[in-house]
Amino acid sequence: MAIQLVDIVRVFVAGSFFTTGAFSCVSEKVSNIRLVKDAETIVRVTPVEYAVLPGNPNMRTTGVPDSKVRFIVNETIRGPVIPELVLPGYWADQDDFNDQPSPYDFVRPGGRHGSCFANSYRKDGQFLLFLKKAKSGELTVNWYALAPVNEQLHSEEDAWLLWVRKQVDGK
Repeated sequence: MAIQLVDIVRVFVAGSFFTTGAFSCVSEKVSNIRLVKDAETIVRVTPVEYAVLPGNPNMRTTGVPDSKVRFIVNETIRGPVIPELVLPGYWADQDDFNDQPSPYDFVRPGGRHGSCFANSYRKDGQFLLFLKKAKSGELTVNWYALAPVNEQLHSEEDAWLLWVRKQVDGK
C-alpha cells in the first residue's frame, strides 16, 4: 500500500499544534459533512481588492495575515444575506485549486503549511467560504483547521459547490 504525500502532510500537521487568531489546529480527520453542518454562513464570493494592504510579507505562511481582502458576495447558500465581506488574506499570483476529489475533506495546497489555513486568494477568482463568528464577533474562515473552509472554485458549476448546495438543501 503506497503512502501518498497528502497522507504524510496530514500526519505531520496533525501531530503539530499551531495557533491562529481565532482557533487552533486539531488532530482529527476533517469531516466535510460536519463542515457544512457547523458553518453558520456559507457564501460564494469574488475577492476584488485589498481593504488593508500587507505589511509583513513573512506572515503569508506563518500566521494570520496582517492584510485584509474585500470580497463581493455572489451567492448566499446559508446564513444572512450580506453584500460584501472583509477577511484576513493575501493576493495569490496563481490559482490554488484543491487537488483532492470532491467532496473535499482536506484544505487546498495553500493551507497545508504554517497556519493550517489557506490565506491566499486569486483576485477576481471565485471561492466558497464556510464562516463562523470568532470570539471578536467578526466572521472568520479560520475555525476548522485543515478543512476546505475557503476553496477556490473552477466555475459556478464546480463539483464542490454543487455538493455543498445539495447538503444544505438536504437532498
